[in-house]
Amino acid sequence: MAQPAESLGNVMNPNPEWVTKVSEPALEPDLPIVDPHHHLWQRAGNDYLFHDLLADTQTGHNIVGTVFVDCHSMYRKDGPAELRCIGETEFANGVAAMSASGLYGNLRACAGIVSHVDLRRGEKAGDVFDAQIAAGNGRFKGIRHQTGWDADPGIRNSRNDPPPEQTRDLTWREGFRELAKRDLTFDAWLYHPQLAEIAELADAFPGTHIVLDHVGGPLGYAGYAGRHDEVRAAWRKSMAELSRRQNIVVKLGGLGMAMGFFDFYRRPTPPGSAELAEAYRPWVETTIDLFGVDRCMYESNFPVDKITSGYGVLWNAFKRISAGASPSEKKALFSGTAARIYKLAL
Repeated sequence: MAQPAESLGNVMNPNPEWVTKVSEPALEPDLPIVDPHHHLWQRAGNDYLFHDLLADTQTGHNIVGTVFVDCHSMYRKDGPAELRCIGETEFANGVAAMSASGLYGNLRACAGIVSHVDLRRGEKAGDVFDAQIAAGNGRFKGIRHQTGWDADPGIRNSRNDPPPEQTRDLTWREGFRELAKRDLTFDAWLYHPQLAEIAELADAFPGTHIVLDHVGGPLGYAGYAGRHDEVRAAWRKSMAELSRRQNIVVKLGGLGMAMGFFDFYRRPTPPGSAELAEAYRPWVETTIDLFGVDRCMYESNFPVDKITSGYGVLWNAFKRISAGASPSEKKALFSGTAARIYKLAL
C-alpha cells in the first residue's frame, strides 16, 4: 500500500466532504477520553480552529479534555525571534479559556499545552521556558522539538529541518537540561530509524518524561516502500529497547498520516472503524504489550489524521482494539496516562 514520496504531498489536507461519507454511533459513549494530541491552525485551504475541534469532539464520544501540541501556529510576528513561539501558547491558552467558560459544554480543550522552545539555544533556552510558563497560565506542560531526519532524499524531514542526530548535540542537550530543571515534558517526533537516539536521551535525563509521538514514526514510503516486514521488525526491536526506559511513554496514533503504510485516503470512501482497527492493531497492540497501559495513551493527531477518517470513527477504532481490556486498563489508555503525564487539572 506504500506510495512514492512525490505522490504524498497532494494528500496533506483533509477533504471534509470525503470524511463525512462514513459516520458511526460512538461505541462505549460514556468512557471518558482525554485526547492528548491535536493541533489548531489557520492555513491556506486547511483551517482547523476551535469550532472545528468542537464539531469533531461532539460526535458521541465523551471527550473531557485535550492537549494542544506544537504546530508553529500563531507565532508572534514581531519581537525577538526566540520569543515568537510564545504566541502559540498565548493562542492555545485563549482557546482553553473559551472552553473553560462552559459555554461550549463539558469539554476542556487545551487543558494542556505543548508548545515549542528552540533547544539549540542551549542554556539561553531557560528564559524562553520561563516566558512560556508565564504565558500558559498553568496549562503549559512542555515542548516538542521535532527532530525527524532521514538520509533518504525522498523522506520529508521535520518542519524545522534538523540535522542528523540533533538530540546528541551538546548545546541542544544544554537546552533540554533547562526543560528538565522545570519538570516539563518533552514530546519526541522523529522516525523509526532514529529511535536509539531517544533511548540515549532518556538515559541522560531519567527524571524527565519523554513522550514518543505516533508510535515512533514508522516509515513506509520512498526508500522504505516495499520493505514493510523489514521496517516492522526493526521498529519492534527499537521499541522493545525503548520500553526498558521507564520515563518513556508512547502516543498510540498518527498511523493515518501519509507515511506510506496505509493509503485509505486514496479510496472513494473512508474506512469504517472495524477496518481501521484491524489495520492499526499490530502497531498498537505491540506497543501496549511492550510498554504497558500506564505508559500508553491513545491520540487523535487531528487534523493531520483526518485525511484517513473522521474523529468519531477513529475513536471507535481505538475502542475496538481495546475491547478486551479491563475497565482500569481502558481508563489508563483513554484518559489516565495522559492526565497523569501532562498533569491535567480536569
